[in-house]
Amino acid sequence: MPSETELLSRFAALARVIGNTPMLAIDFFFRSRPRTVYAKCEHLNLTGSIKDRMALHILRTAYVSGRLTPGDKIVEVTSGNTGISFAAIGTALGHPVTIFMPDWMSTERKQLIQSYGARVVSVSREEGGFIGAIRKTEEMASDESNVFLPRQFSNCANVEAHELTTGREIWLQLGNSDLVPDAFVAGVGTGGTVMGVGRFLRTARKDIRIHPVEPAESPTLSTGCKIGHHRIQGISDEFIPPILDLCQLDSVISISDGDSIVMAKTLAREIGLGVGISSGCNFLAATQIQNDLGGDAIVVTVFPDDNKKYLTTDLLRDEPVRDGFLSPQIKLTAIRVLPRVCQMCDALPTALRSYVS
Repeated sequence: MPSETELLSRFAALARVIGNTPMLAIDFFFRSRPRTVYAKCEHLNLTGSIKDRMALHILRTAYVSGRLTPGDKIVEVTSGNTGISFAAIGTALGHPVTIFMPDWMSTERKQLIQSYGARVVSVSREEGGFIGAIRKTEEMASDESNVFLPRQFSNCANVEAHELTTGREIWLQLGNSDLVPDAFVAGVGTGGTVMGVGRFLRTARKDIRIHPVEPAESPTLSTGCKIGHHRIQGISDEFIPPILDLCQLDSVISISDGDSIVMAKTLAREIGLGVGISSGCNFLAATQIQNDLGGDAIVVTVFPDDNKKYLTTDLLRDEPVRDGFLSPQIKLTAIRVLPRVCQMCDALPTALRSYVS
């Protein structure tokens, strides 16, 4: 079991490889007109996804509050990326990790979690899917001692992670290039990203648009309940998460999963960005909102993860282009990089002093 000094050192090391990601300015033509959309490279985090930010911050706040102590078991429900993050970060901090995951998620997600030494418990639709998985974690916490439940769907530290880091980084990176965001869009899994980023950006600009994104094939946010099925793993997880407050957000954007797959393929093939299906979805949503606001609008999104978590999914299979898709109307031309911000680096040493009491 690590000492307090060693634990602090491990938190410090993890904080250096999570967050403060570059932002890309992606130049393209949409319906033959030049456009630029901005996207945070969250696939460059420690385990290849934006969930590293939330996992690190939840564990940090749990240590500070005393709800998590060295050697405790970390048990969480996930569609993949969160489980991978808690498996890696939890293991690095010396914790045994158990992940409950619906059995229809990609094989490589399960294998990645296991590669970090975590135990994976698959939950079928007959056993209740996500809702059933959450119930099983609660039962485990009741039956066993020293179990910590991050509860990503209801933990306010999830939102706080993105308010403190992702949102602030977006504002600083754009500001360093004399740009002010007009809108931010992001697919909703837990809702932590869109709520946290939105909270920070609205303190800086009150009239900024903040749009949640959902799959057109499964409009959970629009209907309030699970409807249909979709292929954008990581968003629209069967219910509206408790930390998501739609009243604080602008209109919900619906994007087809097929269109998202085609767009993710295009990002890889045309400009070398190997990102996941949700990234294709977010890019299309950003393009749609920019079209509504005007071609010069500064619209920002995130690329939540990389394409390596989708090797056995439809991302690597032929996807038919259907009527109404936006992706065929997009021609990518170039990427430019808005670098990391030194303000975030300078803030790290002070912040780390509170990681453990």
